[in-house]
Amino acid sequence: MTASSKTLHLFGIKACDTMKKARTWLDEHAVSYDFHDYKTVGIDREHLSQWCDEHGWQVVLNRAGTTFRKLDDERKADLDQRKAIELMLAQPSMIKRPVLDLGDRTLIGFKPDIYAAALK
Repeated sequence: MTASSKTLHLFGIKACDTMKKARTWLDEHAVSYDFHDYKTVGIDREHLSQWCDEHGWQVVLNRAGTTFRKLDDERKADLDQRKAIELMLAQPSMIKRPVLDLGDRTLIGFKPDIYAAALK
């Protein structure tokens, strides 16, 4: 089954600039997708665990964002996958975005060339 014959799932936050770029790219390339705004709808442990297992929690946790940087040092210390998932469950804006679920794998972040290669 090709990516174009099934509905993809795009996870992220509506107001994020990178999300807007990804959504615009998908729309311009006529790729249909369901959008899941985890800031308003939330995210479950199962998705976070799958993404961390696939990419590593270091990729999934957005440590460059203001939400993470505002945490006290104690909460940022000695991070592992379990602790990172707890942080992301509590504050979904700490999840790197977008996450594009292709069904058999996910893409994290947005790069037009990677989307193009994955969706051809």
